[in-house]
Amino acid sequence: MKALKNIIVGFIVSFVGSLPLGYLNIIGVEILAKLGMNSLVFYLLGVIFIEAVVIYFTVIFSNQLAENKKLMKSIDFFAIFFLLIIAYAFYAYSNQTNQEHDYLKDYIRYSPFLIGLVLCGLNFLQIPFWMAWNLYLMNAKYITLSKKLKFHYIFGTLLGTFFGMLAVIVLLNSLSEKILDYSKIIIPIVIPLFFVVLACFQAHKVYKKYLKKTIR
Repeated sequence: MKALKNIIVGFIVSFVGSLPLGYLNIIGVEILAKLGMNSLVFYLLGVIFIEAVVIYFTVIFSNQLAENKKLMKSIDFFAIFFLLIIAYAFYAYSNQTNQEHDYLKDYIRYSPFLIGLVLCGLNFLQIPFWMAWNLYLMNAKYITLSKKLKFHYIFGTLLGTFFGMLAVIVLLNSLSEKILDYSKIIIPIVIPLFFVVLACFQAHKVYKKYLKKTIR
């Protein structure tokens, strides 16, 4: 049961994290349009290869940090702001310009798998992103990362990234003229709202766990 829960939670977190109209998805659209589905699959495999390494090491480090109860209490409070920051980041990212899209098209002359490796490897922000998510999910008891269970979680995250990016890329490719509508509705409204709701749940949890008894 814990293994299935790890896979599902990892899938959901990673799937949602793959939805922004970022440079990885934009490159994916170009690869699909000009090189076809097979090249896109290799591109996505390159992305999740790097992500697997990053998530594995952040999981190992998160396990060590989780033993510090004082730190985990601080993380419970910080998680509220972390979720709100993610919501704002999704909102702000929707302002990406067309010039950036044109610039990214230059990458498609290389091997799709190599493109995925390099571009994902250059995304250093994924390290604090996954570190914070792992600690939050562990402390909230949504996942268990002991022994082999951590590999179920990692497997879920990789599935989420692969299918999340695949769905977005295929959608944007088929609705290329409506990308602006997508970015105006999904990215700045729906996804930020999702993380705001999560932040509210986390705030309620913190109140019940730490503040309710103190106030009384």
